[in-house]
Amino acid sequence: MLDKPKILKREIVARSRLFAIEALDLVFSNGAARQYERLVRGQGNHGAVLIVPLLDDNTVLLIREYSAGIDRYELGLPKGKVDANESFLQAANRELKEEVGYGAHSIRQISSFSLAPSYMEHMTEIMLAEELYPEILPGDEPEPLQVVPWKLDNLTELVSSGQCTEARSIAALYFAKGFLHREA
Repeated sequence: MLDKPKILKREIVARSRLFAIEALDLVFSNGAARQYERLVRGQGNHGAVLIVPLLDDNTVLLIREYSAGIDRYELGLPKGKVDANESFLQAANRELKEEVGYGAHSIRQISSFSLAPSYMEHMTEIMLAEELYPEILPGDEPEPLQVVPWKLDNLTELVSSGQCTEARSIAALYFAKGFLHREA
């Protein structure tokens, strides 16, 4: 196992409402020195959850929402940030109620994913929600989200349709399908 590089200096070099960019001066175990930049969590960021809500053993509930980064509507899994003094399980159930209109009697964390570990400090906790029941909480979305049931057996069709291109959602769906298959 390689020794992690030593961090000689950290400095926030830019900041927005959502992100901070941190410069890291590093020295590796072989003596090589480099400066890296990464997006770091802002103050008050307690993590994020992405939920795989199962209506039944083979039906997941997706949401269609506007994605400003690519300027179009996308199908994906419900997700959101963890609020202060909130556990991952509590955040997942709250986001599920806000975005899908269901709560869950059973929620478990099944994995954690990074987005771009070379450039981002961010991790997303992957949560599996089962035993759903109708319950709606008001959310922070600017418009109602469309809930779209999708069969887990048809994930290849979902990805090839171009309606769902977010890597976290795609990976979480395939991971959850495999996880459920191993449990059966």
